[in-house]
Amino acid sequence: MAKKRNVRDLDAPQLHGDHPRPVTRREFVSQGLIGGSAFALGGGVMSLFSNPREAFAALSSDLQPLLGTPCDIATVGAGKIPFIAFDLAGGVNISGSNVLVGQREGQMDFLNTAGYEKLGLPGDMVPGLNDANGLPFANTDLGLGFHSDSAFLRGMRRHMSPLREPFLNGAIIPARSDNDTGNNPHNPLYGIAQAGADGSILTLAGTENSDSGGNSMIPAMMMNPELRPTKVDRPGDVTALVDTGQLVGILGPADATAVMESIYRISEQKVGITSGSPGTIDNGQQITADQVVQDLVSCGYLKSADIADRFGGTPLDPADDPMIVTQPGEAPGIFSQDEFNGVLNNRDGQEFRKTASIMKLVMNGFAGAAVIEMGGYDYHGGQRREGEVKDERAGRCMGACLEYAARIGTPLMMYVFSDGSLSSNGAIDNSAEGRGKGEWVSDNSSTAASFFMVYNPYGRAQLLGATAADQAMHQQIGYMDAGASVQRAATPAANNVNLLVETVILNYMALHGQAGQFGNVFPSNGLGDATLRDRMTAFDTLTGITNNTIGPLLPLPG
Repeated sequence: MAKKRNVRDLDAPQLHGDHPRPVTRREFVSQGLIGGSAFALGGGVMSLFSNPREAFAALSSDLQPLLGTPCDIATVGAGKIPFIAFDLAGGVNISGSNVLVGQREGQMDFLNTAGYEKLGLPGDMVPGLNDANGLPFANTDLGLGFHSDSAFLRGMRRHMSPLREPFLNGAIIPARSDNDTGNNPHNPLYGIAQAGADGSILTLAGTENSDSGGNSMIPAMMMNPELRPTKVDRPGDVTALVDTGQLVGILGPADATAVMESIYRISEQKVGITSGSPGTIDNGQQITADQVVQDLVSCGYLKSADIADRFGGTPLDPADDPMIVTQPGEAPGIFSQDEFNGVLNNRDGQEFRKTASIMKLVMNGFAGAAVIEMGGYDYHGGQRREGEVKDERAGRCMGACLEYAARIGTPLMMYVFSDGSLSSNGAIDNSAEGRGKGEWVSDNSSTAASFFMVYNPYGRAQLLGATAADQAMHQQIGYMDAGASVQRAATPAANNVNLLVETVILNYMALHGQAGQFGNVFPSNGLGDATLRDRMTAFDTLTGITNNTIGPLLPLPG
């Protein structure tokens, strides 16, 4: 007789008989035993704020300071493509059941049936076949190939308009990494910053209080204590980075700006700062202590006016942004109020608020790059339904980021990785949430892969390669054998997590037309010569990139 299985809360901690008792924070996170707490750090208020896409705030024309002067309030951002990474702690399934992985010729060079069974797909759901509606299980609507019943894909489509799909593309990188450990140097944030990403408030942000901002480590050769990510995992952390003062609340942003401008003008007359643009000093002039104080006092008022003008009427709190959360009388946001506040599902709400906080910072240029850690992805243990539910939740957060990039009209590179992976033995979970797929029963680093998606409002990213066959090999960087094991000799990244990180950074630079500079920026890299690096690059320079910088923001398409 069949043994009746206990049904448990899918978000309850996952305790495995073949795993040691968790003792580190990373182990607790990966098994879903703890979530993250939050705090935020920021620099001095007077020196932090600007929109990196704009050179100046809309102050009165006579009060526009020159860049590089003591009253420089317009911190011009790097203008690089926003970058968000998802660190799915515990060893998530990426290959096969979510993103398609094939043999040497690319995603559509299909594995054998036993290989797909190892990746959790029964014989009647393998790519190459059609579903009950006559539609292929291999879906390429987003450019990158997904299984048509991928939980990632289902999740992304819940929060992403179909209008975005023609502007998306991606690549997958089959690459081994150790299971159940945060010691994999998976996190590329410091290298992304070294490649030029920056923000007007923060360089990097992360949802965990760790050197990497997430679960997995930073490669040792890229460590730079000055780049340690600021921890941001809830809306309050975002608003804590910006303070426009009580004057804005009393008078409103326009009147508050006018008051601060008036104080500046009075101060300028009183202290006698009259040489050229506000706060400038003629060449050769001797600077006294009194003049330094004069500059500090005068510029303090001017910068306060700039802060009031830039942020007084801007919804810095993602909960107040109508593009993110539906507001009364406004068009629908990405999340409903109930979804965002966890009324429908508390764990969903936690992850949505975390994601919204990060994407608000990065997509608006306040941070250059960030990582979102999501825990509980060590979900093997028999129930396929648990993996499907958690993967769809992760997909919803991914889709929210892509949709928000579209709504504000900026490109985005989104990278998804995990510490290790897992495999199935072919036993089927026929529950409604298990969807008739193979149960996850064990860790398996040989089935691991990472992938990235690129959204570009100027048009879909174009794969390198003169022919469709060439392009397929750029869309899948490396390959598996027919039995679904990563081929270690396929690329330098296939068996070396440090080089996987370098591959991701190379592809980030390539989107800006800077692939040729990779060897200069990272002279000790292990990706070989320019010819080999070209084989490990997915896309050509994005349309809309000029002088290595993204163009102006585009209006919301559709």
